[in-house]
Amino acid sequence: MREWWRELGSLMLPTACAGCGVGWGVLCAACRELLWARPARRVWPVPEPAGLPAVYAVAEYADEARAMLLAHKERGMLGLAGPLGRGLAAGVRAAVAGGPRGSPGGALGGALGGASGEVIGLVPVPSARAAVARRGHDPVRRLAMAAAGWLRREGRAVRVARALRQCRPVADQAGLTAGQRVANLAGALTVRSGALTPGERVVLVDDVLTTGASLVEAARAVRSAGGLPLGAAVIAGPPMGWM
Repeated sequence: MREWWRELGSLMLPTACAGCGVGWGVLCAACRELLWARPARRVWPVPEPAGLPAVYAVAEYADEARAMLLAHKERGMLGLAGPLGRGLAAGVRAAVAGGPRGSPGGALGGALGGASGEVIGLVPVPSARAAVARRGHDPVRRLAMAAAGWLRREGRAVRVARALRQCRPVADQAGLTAGQRVANLAGALTVRSGALTPGERVVLVDDVLTTGASLVEAARAVRSAGGLPLGAAVIAGPPMGWM
């Protein structure tokens, strides 16, 4: 019910752009351009944790991109899921296509689904139940659904596989070092029974890459269940000399 009120409010009430705060509408043209104009590129944290799959993003996690993601995640601006999901879709395409570190992998094309009939699974990194209850929605799952919608419009064969769940409590990640985050999440995720088939190719999805600890654990859990992570897609990543 809370989600319906939020969406209705965003349609009826004029709002400043969630990215820059200057333009009007959910996102102004300039902030949409930030998400859509550039191909996704490979990003990585420093230090880079062992076991991190190749991660692709369309923006640096700063300024307007950071404001958009926080507005969607923490302030419940659900109208942002569509434009953010389009950016995430570019990361999925790049993760499937591959590409050298730091290159615009999304420009390489590559098969996503395709004539073989193979369906690529998009596996969202799960939020803690308490966080979902506090926010009133699961932001990463919502973004994965939006990305899948964009990809299907292009004729891509994808599905959102809600495969991962937390199997033990974890501490709040805020304030932890990169090493502490990896230790905090180690062994915290498991794959739901029947959610993945052995050898199924998937792309892990999250909203942002910071230390990489969540994606390391997600990749471990998927591999332990016989899945094959092709890579990971996020909307924003660490500063990498974005131009």
